[in-house]
Formats: sequence, structure tokens, C-alpha cells
Amino acid sequence: MAVKITQIDVFAKNLPMVSGYNMSSSTVGDPDTTVVALRTDAKLTGWGEICPTGPLPQVEHAGSIRADLDLLGPALIGADPLRIGLIYDVMAATMDGGQGARSAVDIACWDLLGKYHNERVCDLLGGARMDPVSTYHVIPIGTPDGSAQLAEQLQEEGHTKLQLKAGGRHIDEDIDAVHAVAKVIRPGVDLFVDCNRGWTVGEAIQVSRACRSLKFDMEQPCATYAECATARTHLNHPLVLDEAATDLATIARAISTGVADGFGMKLTRIGGISGMRAVRDLCEASNTPTSCDDSWGGDIIASACVHVGATLTPRLSRGAWISAPYQAGHYDEEYGPRIVYGMIAVPPGPGLGITIPEGLFGPPIANFS
Repeated sequence: MAVKITQIDVFAKNLPMVSGYNMSSSTVGDPDTTVVALRTDAKLTGWGEICPTGPLPQVEHAGSIRADLDLLGPALIGADPLRIGLIYDVMAATMDGGQGARSAVDIACWDLLGKYHNERVCDLLGGARMDPVSTYHVIPIGTPDGSAQLAEQLQEEGHTKLQLKAGGRHIDEDIDAVHAVAKVIRPGVDLFVDCNRGWTVGEAIQVSRACRSLKFDMEQPCATYAECATARTHLNHPLVLDEAATDLATIARAISTGVADGFGMKLTRIGGISGMRAVRDLCEASNTPTSCDDSWGGDIIASACVHVGATLTPRLSRGAWISAPYQAGHYDEEYGPRIVYGMIAVPPGPGLGITIPEGLFGPPIANFS
């Protein structure tokens, strides 16, 4: 039986921070998230979300995403959200670009699909290979001693994957921080050094050579795919692409040419759950590690990341990251994803597995019917 979208509500919500988070190009401060509710004639509502940390380092921001939803919203009324491929056809016929807005709609469609069939999203994707799901914890840019102390604390809390932020300062400071953190890393714990595009090709090579005896992955050291590809042949460490992994064709090229040894994937950059499913399958076929995370967001985007992350091959999983430790509260206080001893339980209910109380986000900033 066909299901029709009868109404779309768009909400804006501020996500207050409870601890600091910085990167080479920006500091995160109370991000502005966009929530999409797809309401249907089957009396079911699907929820989607996208939350850039700000105008940097992403190419989209809250204002541009909401402008895109103003275009997509009217076009989607009357469409069947359970036929997600056809939903993409409608969006493609409406506008070029708008990947973030499309991803939020995609996530809401998967939530609806699960609720309609009384199945979890991870089970619709083939089944959970991990539950709970491993995650990684970020060590923001700081002093060498402070970063090392935080690394020790996080390992005491059960984390087995740590991501050290770098860049935006003299590389000698980054080199000192990498050495300090690597010195306290325990056996069985993975370390990633993420520069968020903050180094030149020459700086990335210098850091890798200065740390050649240390075990870690170097994540997105340079601004562009071309720069990372140039640096790749001179590095002593595996190279992970993040911001430069913009679409499936680029990811396939990075794998086939040996540019990337792994990926740090943002779910809403690649087309939501549907896009991340394709990346998952490509990485599994090519024996390439990947994470499943996003820039920021509340329980909706966190649940989407955890559901997809649960379906990754465990030995190829770089973790499913969520921003919950850095922000106050949950949309769903009972089942909103949270980290316990370095792991995240998959929400148990149908769809994304979380319940969003009506009125939680206040009145919609846009409505289509």
C-alpha cells in the first residue's frame, strides 16, 4: 500500500555545549541544528537531522540547508517516503546540490521505513554486526601534557579509539602533542591524528617523518584531494580521507589508486543513510576501513550513525562517532545514544529507535503541506 507525505515540518534547535571542542580551522560553539519531520497519511512521522558545526570547515551551513529545504519541501508533498529511490528522483528533479538537506530527508525516510515495517534501521540495512557499537573519542587541540592526560583518562573510561586534533598552529607543537599522546597509548588502542585540512603538503610530510616511529593514522592532513594524493607517497603513516571524500566516485578513485587507506565518513555529506550504505559496501568489497559519523547533531543524527555503524564489518570499523558527550541533554532521555565504556548501544525500537516528544523543538520555522 502506498504511503504519502502529507506534511513536512522544519525545526531549528540550538545545542548547548557542556565542554570545549576545537579543530585546526574553528572552535565549536552551541551548534544550530536543523530537524525535519516527514508526516504521512499512515499516521507515522519520520525524523531527520543535519547539524554542521558552523560555516567552517563544512561547505554547508544552517542557513543554506534551510534554504534548500524550502525548495525540496513542496516538491515532496504527496510522494511515497517508503520508496526512497523515488524520493531521490524527486529531489534531483527539483534542484542540483543540496546534499545536506537531501540527507536529512533521507534519514527521515529510513526512520519511516523502519516504523512502517516494525524493524530497526540497522536490520533493514542487513543486520547489526555489532551491538553495542565501538566509537572513538576526540582529543581537542591542546598542550602536549594536557592531551596526554586526557588520552590516559579516556582509556581508563574504556575507549579503544582516540582521535587527536591537530593543525592551526606551528607544526612543532603538533609534533610534540603527537609524541606525548602516542607515549601513553596502550596496546590495542588505535590513534588517529586528524588535521581537518590544516597542514600544507610539506607540513604533513614533516610531521609524518618526525613521528615515523609512532603508530597512528593521519586523517585529512591537507585541504584538497590533490594535495593529499601528493603527500601520500611521502608519508610514513596510513592516510585517511575525510573532508575530501565528497562522493562515491571520489571514494572509489581514492581506493583504486591507493590514495586512501581508510575513510572518516560524514553521513550527511554522502547522502544520508542511503549514501553511507553504498560507501559501506564499497569499503567492505575493497577491504578498506571506514567510520560512520557526522559533523554534529542531536539524538536523530546520532541514532542514524549508530544504526549504520552497527552494520559495518567489525574489523573494518573505525567507529561511529556521536557528539553527545559535548552537549547538554537528549531528545529521547531513555534511548538517545550515549557512550558507555567506549561503546554505544543501538536504540532498540523500530526505525531509528528513538521517540521525539511533540513540541520538543517548538514551532516549526517552515511548514509544507
